[in-house]
Amino acid sequence: GCISQLYLFFALASTECFLLVTMAYDRYLAICRPLHYPTLMTLQISTRMVTAAWVAGFLAPLVPIVLISQLSFCGPKEIHHFFCDVGPLLRRSCGSAFLSSTLVTVLASMVILSTCAFTMVSYTFIIFSILRIPSASGRQKAVSTCGSHLTVVAIFYATTIFTYARPISTTASELDKVVSVFYAVVTPLLNPMIYSLRNKEVREALKKLVSRKQVFVKNIGTVIMVCW
Repeated sequence: GCISQLYLFFALASTECFLLVTMAYDRYLAICRPLHYPTLMTLQISTRMVTAAWVAGFLAPLVPIVLISQLSFCGPKEIHHFFCDVGPLLRRSCGSAFLSSTLVTVLASMVILSTCAFTMVSYTFIIFSILRIPSASGRQKAVSTCGSHLTVVAIFYATTIFTYARPISTTASELDKVVSVFYAVVTPLLNPMIYSLRNKEVREALKKLVSRKQVFVKNIGTVIMVCW
């Protein structure tokens, strides 16, 4: 069960990296090449890119997870973490886990740093394009298009680079658990708010829902007062 959770966690985290860089490329095309966007980012192309991100994400951690599953574990069946992460799990290994830990660090660094680098390159071109926009309203619209994605990128990559793009520590750290909360809990919670609330239709639907609840509460209050 722990190995399965570890694999799913790394597979979904890798998929998140590939999806973020895919979205960065999409925003690069939308801002830097707006006239060519309909031909460069068709439904077929975007579907292939998303499919490739999911496939690559689930294939990337396969070899390290298989190696970890072959290790022998001893001691208590509890790890010093709130989910089955690679560092706390390898600390329970009876034998040498050098190969597994090294492979995890190298692979995680390659996935995280390469996708982060491509994302930063895309945003470098985007920033230069935004600075060339003559009108302030045009610049504001372009910034709002990228702001939500860039917020998620900053939180996600800052925490994952700190955790996985460095040698796995042999001692437990409370800081590791705190940092892991951001990429495991905070970022997924922020995603719907950051992306959905920018949509005008979603905001209008949310306003209608809130207003209906307010009317319902007022009606209930009136009925209670009349009955009393």
